Amino acid sequence: MHNNLPVVSIFVAALMGAGAATSPGAPQNTSASIDPKALPRIGTVDERFQSYNIEMVEVTGGRFWKPYDSTAKAEPQSAGQAANQPGNQPAGMAASLYEYRPPIDLSKKRLRKLAAALGPAYLRVSGTWANTTWFQDTDAPAPSSPPAGFKGELTRQEWKGVVDFARAVDTKIVSSFAVSDGTRDARGVWQPEQARALLSYTKASGGSFAAVEFMNEPTFPEIGGAPKGYDAAAFARDFAAFRVFMKQASPATLLLGPGGVGEGGALMAPGMRILKSDDILTATGPAFDGFSYHFYGAVSARCGRPGMPGTISPEAALSGEWLDRPVKSEEFYAEIRDRFEPGKPMWLTETAEAACGGDRFASTFLDTFRYLNQLGALAKRGVQVHMHNTLAASDYGLLDEKTYEPRPNYWAALLWRKLMGSTVLDAGAASSPSLHLYAHCLHRVQGGVTLLAINTDAKSEQFVRVSAASERYSLTARDLSSRRVLLNGVDLDLGGNDSLPLLRGVSTPAGEVGFPPASITFLSFPGAGNSSCRS
Repeated sequence: MHNNLPVVSIFVAALMGAGAATSPGAPQNTSASIDPKALPRIGTVDERFQSYNIEMVEVTGGRFWKPYDSTAKAEPQSAGQAANQPGNQPAGMAASLYEYRPPIDLSKKRLRKLAAALGPAYLRVSGTWANTTWFQDTDAPAPSSPPAGFKGELTRQEWKGVVDFARAVDTKIVSSFAVSDGTRDARGVWQPEQARALLSYTKASGGSFAAVEFMNEPTFPEIGGAPKGYDAAAFARDFAAFRVFMKQASPATLLLGPGGVGEGGALMAPGMRILKSDDILTATGPAFDGFSYHFYGAVSARCGRPGMPGTISPEAALSGEWLDRPVKSEEFYAEIRDRFEPGKPMWLTETAEAACGGDRFASTFLDTFRYLNQLGALAKRGVQVHMHNTLAASDYGLLDEKTYEPRPNYWAALLWRKLMGSTVLDAGAASSPSLHLYAHCLHRVQGGVTLLAINTDAKSEQFVRVSAASERYSLTARDLSSRRVLLNGVDLDLGGNDSLPLLRGVSTPAGEVGFPPASITFLSFPGAGNSSCRS
């Protein structure tokens, strides 16, 4: 792992004197000059662009990806929900990869406070486990096992917790429905009774669904709990019935799909059966309100082995090839969208550092470069919504799942929410491949602009000349493997009563601005006067 001890001292020195402008004669690697007032508009993203998942298995309790640092010795022995049982895990996966969690308590004060700070957002409650989860539409105690054809149980109380949480933290609910054998008639055709019960109870509880996918990840149907041999024709048949049902039962809800994953990238293992998105859309025809897909750039070491195809090492986590993978995936799915659903908005409804719960470094500052670069690159590509997996579970959670302590990606998300508005601008190209530049209108500031500069060079400072004074917010760490992050050289921590720190910028004059090795910097220009940033 790279050692990043020089970063803090370089950064502090850069802030001294002329407010991060370089001294005469300093070595420079200068990109094209940037005039924030003149940056052209590319497009817009949803105001809830930066969003997140809470997996259905977190809500119900069950076996989810076991954290690397877990000290759990054994599964619980007491009787209870079927989610406690090993059968709750996806088909064909080793039990050692998973660990039981009790249902998440979404009323926790710290959890709600930290989630609310990221709002407005979408909250997606889905995942592989949702495909086989039975909704118990009564207030009776949960039975010891779910009905035949299901693997887990969702109670009214648990779902009411989701509805209340969403309202409290300014999120809109996105989900999917069960498609396992328990939802089907004698001919194997999907029936809407379970979906109707969940929709009705959600409405009665004061909630609604902003958007839904029919099922989670139909590209891997049998792993996800669909009937054996499930193919594109079966999906098209079921989705046609689902569409008719949804347009009658909840006409304001967007129907997203197909929700494919693992295509056109490194996640395909030799011999693995996949139901291609291309084949699904050939069978369904243009039937979706928005095109959704999932993206993981790698398989975590939990499910793979270091060095095998599909995994990623910490040493490669700042490479251009790794950081370009989200764009390559979007290009793959955008081409399919353009052929079958032209003009429909793109939603990335599930993504993180690596599939199977993330690698060890997913919870460290090292992954923050990918996290923010992915947001910037996909917003520039026109992706409307980006949903991180997860808010607080396993190693890729924004928050530690036991303490809800913020991880580096949470602090990055908080700065994105504070500074990056929904209008996307063209920042131009940097002269160095190690410097990644993105620009948006400054959040809720008329005419204001924010420039995001990500320096992935762990040894060299990078420079940009800007024509206006700015407020600077630089994220660094004492070591790239740290789970702590510094803002302008000061540790970010929660205060008393879990209060969030004031995120203050450092006044920085116009001119040459330096970005330390392995650092992430937001420059906000509240007085830029960019005409594209006026509503």
